[in-house]
Amino acid sequence: MSRAGLAVTALLGALLLGSSARAASFALTPGEREDALRIGARSVTVETFDAEWRVANAAGESITVLTPFHRLVLAARHAAFRHEPLKPDAPDKLLREQQDRLLLWARLQGPREDFARFYAPRLLVSDREIEPAFIQNERSAARQEDGRYLARCVYGFPTQYLTGTSRVALVVRDADGRDVSRFTIDLSTMR
Repeated sequence: MSRAGLAVTALLGALLLGSSARAASFALTPGEREDALRIGARSVTVETFDAEWRVANAAGESITVLTPFHRLVLAARHAAFRHEPLKPDAPDKLLREQQDRLLLWARLQGPREDFARFYAPRLLVSDREIEPAFIQNERSAARQEDGRYLARCVYGFPTQYLTGTSRVALVVRDADGRDVSRFTIDLSTMR
């Protein structure tokens, strides 16, 4: 096949596959692992390298979705910043630690230092409400210039009801059960 034919075939494949070609993967192939490590090593010069994994809401809060691919990108990026190669067993170890779990790093805003202490996150998928396997709410949020506080929280959810193309909502509730924050996450747009 000629170069032009290969280019047309690749373009048609990308158009036909659409977002499914970029869907989040909870079990990486060897090729995806290599891509993640290569992208991470090259990302040291790109400020917005992780834009595809960031989701913001109308209140100005944000979450970072830590898929297995993104986890390897971060590890390779950190190694590149230190001018050290990533240890050969590091990718396997990192992926084992995160196996069957979707991590979300949340940056939430509130009126006082301990506002996020008792927050309860839930992941909504269709008609199913998924409870987190792991919650780490910041107890002493950082005061911002505008007088509000910023809490950095980490939530881990089991992936058994998720697919790489799931569209889910992270809903964070206060101690009284009121929804205080909501994010729509489209996993089909992430690797």
